[in-house]
Amino acid sequence: MGILVTQQNMIEQIRPGTSASGARVAIFDFDGTISLIRSGWVDVMVPMMVEILADLKTGESEASLREVVHEFVWRLTGKETIYQMMEFADNVRSRGGTAKQPSEYKKMYLDLLWVKIRGRVEELRQGNASPEQYLVPGARQLLEGLKNQGLKMYLASGTDHANVVEESGLLDVSRYFDGGVFGAQDDLTSFSKKLLIQRIISGTDVAGHQIVGFGDGYVEIEEVKLVGGIAVGVATKEPACAEVDDWKRDRLVGVGADFIVPNFERHAELTGLLFA
Repeated sequence: MGILVTQQNMIEQIRPGTSASGARVAIFDFDGTISLIRSGWVDVMVPMMVEILADLKTGESEASLREVVHEFVWRLTGKETIYQMMEFADNVRSRGGTAKQPSEYKKMYLDLLWVKIRGRVEELRQGNASPEQYLVPGARQLLEGLKNQGLKMYLASGTDHANVVEESGLLDVSRYFDGGVFGAQDDLTSFSKKLLIQRIISGTDVAGHQIVGFGDGYVEIEEVKLVGGIAVGVATKEPACAEVDDWKRDRLVGVGADFIVPNFERHAELTGLLFA
């Protein structure tokens, strides 16, 4: 295992000799990988779910319920938000509760999240905050570097499509993604990160091993690795994004990440390792 360290910053190469030198396509997750607009979403979703489960009075401790919820929220991070709500509804039913529709739970969550992030979005809309304030450090420089290298770039998120389009525009990063900006749709069969990768491979002359993926979630790392691509796990500890979150790191490594970074401040070194 190779490690480049500079104070709190670190690029960790999990598999020495791994190279994306033949890559022609880059796929990026959005929230937590590029954008910090929704930073803290876990601290909204998990407590909401724990509170509802605790009200069922099953005798489980709040700590044990939090562990259950955290596991499936993390495992489904990167998929469309509705999947987390579907699994949550299953957890309500399995404890003898009467579950709402997953879409209702999703609306509850998004309403609570909006309270947390509304000020950030409004600041950006009104031009009172720099986009750099809500970008993972070094993200723009990495995007520019990959663009200059000739990679076709795609942005794919589990957040609703309209929100991804607006927020990537507010952060002035949508212009890098000539392959397109994609988010969750009401019709679950019309978009997923897996489907996007399959469409790239079947609809172009790009092979799986020519894809490099960047993400902080289980799903995007797994899907890139399944087709033989190279995956960079963004295990950033939000909101400072100055060091690796060990819990995230272990899970991203476990699902196949080839590299682990806390941010993209060392973008030049990262691209040097990727394309060696």
